[in-house]
Amino acid sequence: MMQTHPETPFLAKLLGVDGVRHPKDPASAHIARSLWQVAQAILLFCIIGWLIYAGAAAMEYRWQWYRVGPFFYRMIDGEFIPGPLFKGIIVTLQLAGISSILSIVIGALTAIGRMSNSIAGRSIASTYLEIIRNTPLLVQLFMFYFVLAPIFGIDRFWAGVLCLAAFEGSFAAEIIRGGIQAVERGQYEAADATGLSKFDKYRYVIVPQALPLILPPLTGLLISLIKHSAIVSVIAVAELTTEGLNLISDTYMAFEIWFIVAGMYLVLTTSLSVMVNILEVKMNRAR
Repeated sequence: MMQTHPETPFLAKLLGVDGVRHPKDPASAHIARSLWQVAQAILLFCIIGWLIYAGAAAMEYRWQWYRVGPFFYRMIDGEFIPGPLFKGIIVTLQLAGISSILSIVIGALTAIGRMSNSIAGRSIASTYLEIIRNTPLLVQLFMFYFVLAPIFGIDRFWAGVLCLAAFEGSFAAEIIRGGIQAVERGQYEAADATGLSKFDKYRYVIVPQALPLILPPLTGLLISLIKHSAIVSVIAVAELTTEGLNLISDTYMAFEIWFIVAGMYLVLTTSLSVMVNILEVKMNRAR
């Protein structure tokens, strides 16, 4: 059996690499896992940083981070002047916010249609799902912008909003329908036994129980919507990706701009994920 010196470092014992069996301590195991995860993250960032540096050096790229500040904002005579990236993130938030609300509404209506006893309702909902989920998002965007927008007289921003809402709404419909159908059958029977109307049954009994099941996948869908919003740059909606492309065309600072744009998207999606996780914890406690 492998023996160790009595002065074996604490970290070696903690990580279990000193060759001696130690009793399992949950706190020590948690610390060890945390240290290992931190070490992995540091190693990963070092590798990515080295690859970026080596690639830029091979291309003889000259970093110009000192020019980045005005892309966010400028102060002229005490007045706040928003820069292209600031304007772009505002448009992205508007685009994602409106599309998210509409996609949930569309998803709920489609889920109701799919679960209804009406043949027409089921047919319309199924046709919508088949068309949207089996055609590329880019093709749908062109259809909304070049075909539907001129017919109904809507601008490119609303064409992008409606396209994203229709696309994400098809997935929201299945999430909502799956969450509602996951509620135990006994809950439906209990609600019917109390004499509740169909609307009250879903409002007071079914939906509150389905919501914790719906929320996690719906969060992932909304995060995907934020990322998918970048596609509207192809129809020149002045959101974050479009502003980034314009800046690269003007400054040739491709590395700096794309790193900043990616970081801003990461902050948006991570913030949404954290907020929904907090909401989910509160909902579980309330139950």
